[in-house]
Amino acid sequence: MMKKTAEKNKGVVKGAPSGFIISIAIHAAAFLLAGMLVVFNVVQKEEKKFVPPKPVDRPKMKLKKPKVKVKKTSKPRSTTRIVTKVKQASMPDIQLPEMSGMTDGLGDSIGGFDIMPDLEDVSQFGATSSVGNDLEGTYYDFNRLRSGADCVTDPVQLAGLLAKFLMRDWSPSVFSRYYRAPQKLYTTSIAMPPLQSTQAPQAFGESNGKGWCWLVHYKGQLVYPEDIKFRFWGFGDDALAVRVDGELVLLSCFPQWVTDFQEHTEHLWQSTSADNEKYPMANHHSKVGDWIELKANEPKEIEILLGESHGGIFAAMLCVQVEGVEYDRNPHRNGPTLPFFKTEEFTTDMAELIYNQLHPGEATCEMGPVFNDYSNVSPTSRNPIVYANPVEPAPPVTAAEHGPEMRTWTTVDNSQFEAIYKTGLGKTVVLENARKKQRQVDTAMLSPEDREYVSLLNPPQFKIDLSKSSNQRRLPDTTPWLEANRRLQIVDYRFGARLKPAASGIDYTYPLEVEYFVFGEETTGDNYVLLDRKSDIFTPSAENQGEFVLMGDNEVEMKVQAVNDEGSMRGVQYGGYLVTVTDKRGYIIQYKASHEFLFENLNNLRNVPVGKHFNKNCNRVMPDRPKDVDRFTITL
Repeated sequence: MMKKTAEKNKGVVKGAPSGFIISIAIHAAAFLLAGMLVVFNVVQKEEKKFVPPKPVDRPKMKLKKPKVKVKKTSKPRSTTRIVTKVKQASMPDIQLPEMSGMTDGLGDSIGGFDIMPDLEDVSQFGATSSVGNDLEGTYYDFNRLRSGADCVTDPVQLAGLLAKFLMRDWSPSVFSRYYRAPQKLYTTSIAMPPLQSTQAPQAFGESNGKGWCWLVHYKGQLVYPEDIKFRFWGFGDDALAVRVDGELVLLSCFPQWVTDFQEHTEHLWQSTSADNEKYPMANHHSKVGDWIELKANEPKEIEILLGESHGGIFAAMLCVQVEGVEYDRNPHRNGPTLPFFKTEEFTTDMAELIYNQLHPGEATCEMGPVFNDYSNVSPTSRNPIVYANPVEPAPPVTAAEHGPEMRTWTTVDNSQFEAIYKTGLGKTVVLENARKKQRQVDTAMLSPEDREYVSLLNPPQFKIDLSKSSNQRRLPDTTPWLEANRRLQIVDYRFGARLKPAASGIDYTYPLEVEYFVFGEETTGDNYVLLDRKSDIFTPSAENQGEFVLMGDNEVEMKVQAVNDEGSMRGVQYGGYLVTVTDKRGYIIQYKASHEFLFENLNNLRNVPVGKHFNKNCNRVMPDRPKDVDRFTITL
């Protein structure tokens, strides 16, 4: 029995009946089949499309701008600046002149640019900076090669180069062998009455340049806001040529045989005007150019060439005649007084410079068209140069006019009394009350304010002298062809003021302002030129013993030259001076003058810029114009 039972249990796995195992297998198969059916149904089922819900109307709310408090500490910190403190004495301010001839921006009167170059850099050849509607000038020196090495070019060779340049379409390559200055100048006019030919190289920064055998080539645009028909009148000593839109419209060379310019170039252009070479201009007669037509706001290229062959005196004047316009007549020769060609209105300073050399009636700075595309100046506009209306000046404030007055005095023990200062006796002062009763008071018993008051009433007296040193010279190598008696004479002055106490033992420790003015006189005129001016503060002390020297910062150059065969001289020579000493109250305590009118009109004199002209009332005026007898009769 036991044996049969063991054989019967042979199908049992580790104690588990076979039926149980089979049951697990059947259930696993069933779960697998069910999972397959579920996956099959999910994959095959069509995906539903998303349908957005209907929009819901929501009530609108008015939103208020939130208020945000900003702390002051949240502001950015300012950058640190280095400030230089300038010690200023209690002296009266010097007022700069107001000139009605100067306008803001581009107006109808003389005045000019919003962008003004430094006047010290401005000459009649142009400025070192451009204002946008000017002509750019290039300077060529035919005494030097391109490398800068010296060479020899005589006027005949230069005349040939000039002709070659004009015939070869104004190509600068003609001059490629010679020196070209790196500095460009920008001009708005060609207005150069007779002047020293050495001014050209100096203007272009060539201080060592010679006054002969040079040319300047200007290029720019000619444009006007309206249709206009005009022609140029001009004169060049030694050469002036103008071409517009590639066509030569004016050629003027000095006709004297020694220049050779006319001989080499006269076949290139000839004037057809009956007025050609009929009326005086500069130091000869004007040439009349061809008519030019400009359409409104349509620019044309313009080129201008000017130059000097022999040196000495140079001139280049270019004027405009607009068709249909009547011009004033030159009172001396009955020719038309034409306006200078310009692309911008003349500044007052530039007009003065031109008029100082220009014969009356030959041309004018004060009318005519302005060739730029934004000009509102008509061809018949007149823009006279007008200075501020002269007013009767207030007399200078002197200490003598502000003597002692009844005042309240205070002692060191704070007692007070009313009295007027009468005099000083050593270390005491004599004071007088309203009842004419006098008393002596030791100055040591007075308050510091009263002691200062007494000292200011008793300023020191000085010996005042003008310091003046001079050195006469002639420009070397102005030209090898100019007569010796026609060479420019130059005197270089250095001015200053010297003060020495008139008595020893100065007991005065308050600041004083010393100011001097030096003027020159026109050799052929009746007005004056302010040559130099300076002021400074000094305080008498034991160290300086009350002595003071105030010297000018720069040398002052004065030029004189013979202008005709009779020996007539034109230029500026030393005229006189004024020195003033002013105390801390602004009262002039002492002055010395070569001419009393200088002090009488001191407040006007302070309004005159250095280098400008003034009359006996010390009001600024235009320079004296050259006289007809001053015309250069022998000029190269």
